[in-house]
Amino acid sequence: MTLALALQAVATATFVAGALFTMVQLRHARRSREREVALQIVRLLQTPDFTKALRLMYDLEPGLSRAEVEARLGPDMNYLYSMMLSWESLGVLVYRRQLDLQLVDDFMSGSLLLSWRKLERYVKEERAARGRDTLLEFFQWLAERMIERESKTPGVPAYRDHADWRP
Repeated sequence: MTLALALQAVATATFVAGALFTMVQLRHARRSREREVALQIVRLLQTPDFTKALRLMYDLEPGLSRAEVEARLGPDMNYLYSMMLSWESLGVLVYRRQLDLQLVDDFMSGSLLLSWRKLERYVKEERAARGRDTLLEFFQWLAERMIERESKTPGVPAYRDHADWRP
């Protein structure tokens, strides 16, 4: 082996090692970002206001009109609106690929889908009243993505799906 060939082999090996190192670092950075996003979702869900909004929404019948929802909730309507804006924000993050749809599904698909089923009429009437079709558009978009996922693969509760999980 000539000196030139040996140096070329060293250079190639160095390049390959650098590329592998970069790939590993990128994977670690992605996992770190995913963990941070997951923690942000947990923080969102663990606020007293969000919990109150969920409880208010759970107690509503599906398909109530805008006027009926607002009359039932009165000043507590602000909690529900804040919850819908949280769903909207998550929808934007998923759409822009800043947040994985599977992560949202794991964390909150049940509450999200229930929210949309109960508030779809409200949202559509709110859009009409405000003259703005884009109002809460990503709340709807995210709910529709979840509905599509469950139409292909019905949701299985974690206590069943992961019953054989061991630490």
